[in-house]
Amino acid sequence: MEHNKGVVASTRYRKPFALIYYEAYLEQRDATSREKFFKTQWGRNYLRKVLKNYWTCSSVG
Repeated sequence: MEHNKGVVASTRYRKPFALIYYEAYLEQRDATSREKFFKTQWGRNYLRKVLKNYWTCSSVG
């Protein structure tokens, strides 16, 4: 929500955003660890693989 409001300086000029992937965790440290994983090349490759059908379908039309 803060990203679309323009509160976060690093994403202020790239809004609006649409949520296309979501994971929930009970512990903050688990969520932080997962977020750090997504910032690695392995994490980016994982997301590319998981969202492959989304990118294919959303680019058509």
